[in-house]
Amino acid sequence: MASFESVVEKAAIEWFQALGYAHASGIAIAPDGISPERGSYTDVFLRRRFHQTLQRINPNLGLDTLELVARSVLSPVTPSLVEQNQAVHRWLSRGVAVQTRKDGSVRGDHAWLLDFEHPERNDWLVVNQLTVVEGKHNRRPDLVVYVNGLPLAVIELKNPEDQNATLRSAWNQLQTYKTHIPTLFQTNEILAISDGTEAQVGSLTAGFERFGPWRTVDGEDLAPEGMPRLQVLIEGLFEKRRFLDYLRHFIFWEQGLQPIKKIAGYHQFHAVNKAVTATVRASAETGDRRIGVVWHTQGSGKSVSMVFYAGKMVLAPEMENPTLVVLTDRNDLDGQLFAQFAAAPDLVAGPVQAESREDLRDLLQVASGGVIFSTLQKFGTATGEQMPTLTERRNVVVIADEAHRSHYEFVEGFARNLRDALPNASYIGFTGTPIEADDRSTPAVFGDYIDTYTISQSVEDGATVPLYYEARLAKIDLPPEEKPRIDEEFEEVTENEEEERKAKLKSTWAKLEALVGSDKRLQLVAEDILAHWDRRREIIEGKAMIVCMSRRICADLYEELMRLRPELHSEEDEEGRLKVVYTGSSSDEPKLQKHVRNRPRQKLIEKRFKDPEDPLQLVIVRDMWLTGFDVPCAHTLYLDKPMKGHTLMQAIARVNRVFRDKPSGLVVDYLGLADQLRRAVGTYGGGAGERPGLPVEVALGVLEEKCGVVRDMFHGFDFSPYFVGAPSERLAALTAGANHVLGLPEGKKRYLDATAALNAAAGIALHLEGARHLRDQVGYFQAVRKNIVKYSTSGGGKGGEDVNAAIRQIVSGAIASEGVIDVFGAAGLARPDLSILSDEFLERVQKSPYRNLQIELLKKLLNDEIQAQGHRNVVQARKFSEMLERTLAAYQNRTLETAEVIQALIDMAKELRDAPKRGDELGLTEDELAFYDALTAHGDVKEVMGDQVLAAIAHDLVAAIRSSVTIDWTQKESVRATMRSKIKRLLRKHGYPPDKQAEAVITVIEQAEQVCREWGEAA
Repeated sequence: MASFESVVEKAAIEWFQALGYAHASGIAIAPDGISPERGSYTDVFLRRRFHQTLQRINPNLGLDTLELVARSVLSPVTPSLVEQNQAVHRWLSRGVAVQTRKDGSVRGDHAWLLDFEHPERNDWLVVNQLTVVEGKHNRRPDLVVYVNGLPLAVIELKNPEDQNATLRSAWNQLQTYKTHIPTLFQTNEILAISDGTEAQVGSLTAGFERFGPWRTVDGEDLAPEGMPRLQVLIEGLFEKRRFLDYLRHFIFWEQGLQPIKKIAGYHQFHAVNKAVTATVRASAETGDRRIGVVWHTQGSGKSVSMVFYAGKMVLAPEMENPTLVVLTDRNDLDGQLFAQFAAAPDLVAGPVQAESREDLRDLLQVASGGVIFSTLQKFGTATGEQMPTLTERRNVVVIADEAHRSHYEFVEGFARNLRDALPNASYIGFTGTPIEADDRSTPAVFGDYIDTYTISQSVEDGATVPLYYEARLAKIDLPPEEKPRIDEEFEEVTENEEEERKAKLKSTWAKLEALVGSDKRLQLVAEDILAHWDRRREIIEGKAMIVCMSRRICADLYEELMRLRPELHSEEDEEGRLKVVYTGSSSDEPKLQKHVRNRPRQKLIEKRFKDPEDPLQLVIVRDMWLTGFDVPCAHTLYLDKPMKGHTLMQAIARVNRVFRDKPSGLVVDYLGLADQLRRAVGTYGGGAGERPGLPVEVALGVLEEKCGVVRDMFHGFDFSPYFVGAPSERLAALTAGANHVLGLPEGKKRYLDATAALNAAAGIALHLEGARHLRDQVGYFQAVRKNIVKYSTSGGGKGGEDVNAAIRQIVSGAIASEGVIDVFGAAGLARPDLSILSDEFLERVQKSPYRNLQIELLKKLLNDEIQAQGHRNVVQARKFSEMLERTLAAYQNRTLETAEVIQALIDMAKELRDAPKRGDELGLTEDELAFYDALTAHGDVKEVMGDQVLAAIAHDLVAAIRSSVTIDWTQKESVRATMRSKIKRLLRKHGYPPDKQAEAVITVIEQAEQVCREWGEAA
């Protein structure tokens, strides 16, 4: 293991020990270790610890019963890792159902695997370097966290000094472990990764993009910047009481076509616990029944947080089996939220959805318990009817989704009826947008904020992706009298109100709808959408939504798109690449009726659109799917509907979900909604209490200052073609700009530091009107920054997949509305699929005009190749690493000119590429060549002994070392001592110079540690 990686591992162990965990090394507790606790290298359970704690925390159960429990847990009931892990999670969180016999009768009971009430009764242990052998595979995770002898967490660490040892590579390592040693993960609840700088946590099934940081220890404040992120994660999540709480209430298997294990982010964990505490307070006899509002920005898992909250509430002893009423204001939202709860039976058993007013009343008149879903409208009454009191219990909690005055400000009759029906209920709101500054009714009903999680924090954490805005109004070339004008106080009309407004031909909405939906305009919009979408798809695969003002416009736009691209159309729901989704009735005219579907058909379209592999790419919507609808693979939203406020924020959030390497979401505006969007972001995008009127002049001044610092670094360089040139010229300006910066003294470091400061300022002030003139420049400076980072050796801890995403983002940001050109191609660096160091590629590098950029790229490629060969040949890797350092030092000292250093790097690349071929001439295998190099690395040994003798020694060395290798041999001093003796005897036998033998033995052992790992797997 690399030295600094060991430092990270030791620090992590110390942090665990400070929390009260015991520590053992994997070597010590191995079957042949000094304190064996495992029956074999295949056995991942610490059975003695498991049996002892099982008896300790279940004193009421007999040994025979506990033995049956142990067999169930420690012996897989299914070969499927997913199915076994689901079963184990239920046992861990809910106990194992058992039957006991007492006084001649059989009764049901539970055996608990964890003592949730008394953390000290559990057995807490962290093990480092645990070797697990399964089949032909031998793997050794860095840290495994055991509770009561069960491996509940695996932590993979990487060396922060190694540029290729990234979070992505740590995640990849965990995926390898899951494939090669799945037994270790049968009881797994948490996976964590760290590169020493950053640290993230995820579930058994989570993709890399779903791993996230843990940024607080106690949930009150974010950890200070100087505190190591791995320490924050360990102390914040693995503190004993918090970890038990997390295991019981904040993990569930979401049921669907493919079960997904979901775990809470730090913001969800702490928000839900605050909400539970507030609920107990508010619902008490002395409480005011106002629990509060949880504001977590859209896309950050609000619906899942509601599931966690409900799951913990139903088990809260103080609530005495409460009834939870989950309230929305639309049928489609009610269905979506109900589906989320129904998919989490681990936490919420048997939620029910009220089908009618009568059904709702029946459901609420139960003695206790239950999770009931309803729309606000189902609390309506017939004319003249008084809403009856359905229950006077205080343990009723009304959970309102999107708690805003526009939804719940005593809508005629409904809210009053809700109060009459449930006079002693307590109220909590979950919202993706904050309460408006002048809203008095929402706090009056629900209370103040319980917890907030803002857009910026969500993006910083990687819980959502950033959104980009693109205005396309100018592309719709119409005479002034035919252009729609969006009045500041325009009406917002729902689908159900359309016909009424159309009847009032002089209404503002009707006039605007006529202009927006004119045949001429829709033709232009359709043409532009198709052209724009073609270019977007060249950048990134995914889906898009088109939002229209009325159902009539939805239908007409569909017809226009079909006329232009007939291949998008299909009469069948199961086929076609474009669909329309809205509500309707049998009385609609045929043109509208053809797109109206019943619930099963709508569900089919929804399923297709959510499937990233399904050819359905585009949907046209009016209101449906604009709130509470998750399609992570959707990345573009075409807006052709007047919107404002939180409805606009909810709409654009459809494309802010994290998905694979999706770099951002794009909002494309055809109506000129920039002002509405800016106002909406100003109102709903900041932290709690942040409103327009803050001293933005200060932030704007900082932004102008930081922009000036970066601009000065481009003195003498013309980057104006980036803004006005053809696509190829714009991309060339990007590449040439990076090349220019890299040619400055300490250019890369100075530029990265300056643009980091600029980006921080831009995040605060770039949306301001006064910053408009800076936007293009900031965009260019950021694009150059990304270019430099991705081409250079200091890649910021990102893996290759992120590089691809960044390239697409650079293209997207530079020419999203003009065209797409391959970044490598524009720089003359088309990257071959196979031999990256081919003569053809190296020749192109030599001819490229971007010299400084090419030096950075060659450094990166050579470093990558050196590290790759270092896994097989220590001596050669060290030789080329030193050559590279000397060459670059000469360049930095200006003793080599640019052309000379490029030639030297190219010569080195060719020698490095051809180095493994030397074994063919000597008749040596790749392994034998590595040991041959280890023998010749000491003085004039090669000249004294000759190639043939050294080749014979190398051949014998491989045979001798292979026979000495055992599992974990690099960690066992006795095996290493035996190996050293064999090597010394071989060297003496063949007459290796005595004065060089000691150094040679060290080098050979070092080489063996690198090249012989797989030999131990077969031992």
